[in-house]
Amino acid sequence: MCVPLPVIAAAVQVAAVGAQFAGARRQAKQQAAYQAQASAAERQRFLQEQTSIRMRQAQEQEAVGRELEQVSRKSQQALARARVSAGEAGVAGASVQALMDDYTRQEGAYRSALLRQQELGGVATGMGLEQAGFATTQRQIGINQPINRPSALTAGLQAISGGLSGYSAGLDIQSRMKTPNTQVS
Repeated sequence: MCVPLPVIAAAVQVAAVGAQFAGARRQAKQQAAYQAQASAAERQRFLQEQTSIRMRQAQEQEAVGRELEQVSRKSQQALARARVSAGEAGVAGASVQALMDDYTRQEGAYRSALLRQQELGGVATGMGLEQAGFATTQRQIGINQPINRPSALTAGLQAISGGLSGYSAGLDIQSRMKTPNTQVS
């Protein structure tokens, strides 16, 4: 039994639409898997960046703490030397107190500057974390673009339309094959 040409043409059109639908569906699944993997990697990268920022902040705070400790120790040593020197020189009263107050004032000014530096470092850390958050949000938006998922209904309608077009083309071809070519001489 010979299958009519219009039926073959219609079947080819329907098969093409089916293959196109299957390919689009597979591509959408692969895109979703890629996006999930890229999103997870971006979340991990962001967590590492946050950890790095926090570690740098902790190191800076530790350094300021050590420096404050050294300043305190040096200031106490300078005050003790000044007292001893004043006592050995037989100097007492307002001038010695003024010297002691000057050392204490210098220590206070230095401590204040260090603490202000630490405070500004904290602000910078907060801004760095906020910027990292904005950046990761932008990256996530770039990664998670909408996925064009194929519609079974649309594919079905395309298959019917393609089948009818193929059938019509097959009928046209078949009718031309039966008509003898007559030429006028």
